[in-house]
Amino acid sequence: MQAILPPAMLGILGGGQLGRMFVTAAKRMGYRVTVLDPDAQAPAAEFADVHLCAAYNDAEALRTLAASCAAITTEFENVNADAMRELAKTTRVSPSGDCVAIAQDRIAEKAWVNKAGLPTAPYLAIESVEDIQVELAPYLPGILKTARLGYDGKGQVRVNSADEARAAYANLGGQACVLEKMLDLKLEVSAIVTRVSSEQLSVFPVAENIHKNGILDESIVPARIAPALAAQAQQMARQLAEALDYVGVLAVEFFVLADDSLVINEIAPRPHNSGHYTIDACVSDQYQQQVRAMCGLLPGRTELLSPVVMVNLLGDVWQADGGEPNWNVLMEAPNAHLHLYGKKHARPGRKMGHYTVLATDVDAALEQARALKETL
Repeated sequence: MQAILPPAMLGILGGGQLGRMFVTAAKRMGYRVTVLDPDAQAPAAEFADVHLCAAYNDAEALRTLAASCAAITTEFENVNADAMRELAKTTRVSPSGDCVAIAQDRIAEKAWVNKAGLPTAPYLAIESVEDIQVELAPYLPGILKTARLGYDGKGQVRVNSADEARAAYANLGGQACVLEKMLDLKLEVSAIVTRVSSEQLSVFPVAENIHKNGILDESIVPARIAPALAAQAQQMARQLAEALDYVGVLAVEFFVLADDSLVINEIAPRPHNSGHYTIDACVSDQYQQQVRAMCGLLPGRTELLSPVVMVNLLGDVWQADGGEPNWNVLMEAPNAHLHLYGKKHARPGRKMGHYTVLATDVDAALEQARALKETL
């Protein structure tokens, strides 16, 4: 694969916060960037060289993107996979439309994880009303999840009985779902792998993730698990990327069970919220890796420079009248780094930014990060 070097134009489908951080990484590295996003106020557009303000499946915009960009990537998995396949006919696209399509569908995703020889929670694929009429006891109590378009806890219903599961399926409109058995969890972790080829692959340190209301609240790095277990998670992420013949940045989320075994929960074919810590705390960050992978460059080194905690900032911490939080407390902390996403309107549950706290040990970082949040 021939390397794409600055000042080539790179393209990205999606202009949200992940796109914004991709653009700033690419610009620092000397590349130019075109963003395709239908939102005139897309956060990434503020820094992009070109903003194509059009729908993701707009034929003319896609032709313009393909003609002007040396390589194209995406910031989220719910982009049109067929559009990515079409773009790949004339320009370099990573990850592939096929890999994005797998990540878009929980049924396909779990099947691929198992095909790669890796464990998931016991699950039942439900693609018709007949599929849920079988014996459900092996999957209960469980979580019924829509197969597509679910994120941050959306499209998920906890069910304790077969009757509850069937009622929940009907309430979700009879769309394709998976019924996944609830397991005895100790905690959740994630590993982010960058793969250019079988010989060019790297994995970031494993993050321990704490969620509130289905949305990531804190990422703690290094994860407070045994080093051997962290190494196993990294190896499982590598194994899955290899099985998919993946090119790009792939986030793999795991459940750590009560017996310290690992099962894969889900994947994201892009940089991930739990990897934001890499911007401040690693030799390379996940957005630089995204640029490197799409350009056919050797992945950067991933060593952790400092223990770190990342805290998401949701619209809930903004004042009721839209007033800003008390940023002074973060600005006065010399080991804290604030990252705002440039979104114009705050609302509950909306990711508006994040901050990181770096310290000599992870417990000190966590204590300070939580104390800072209380004073915003």
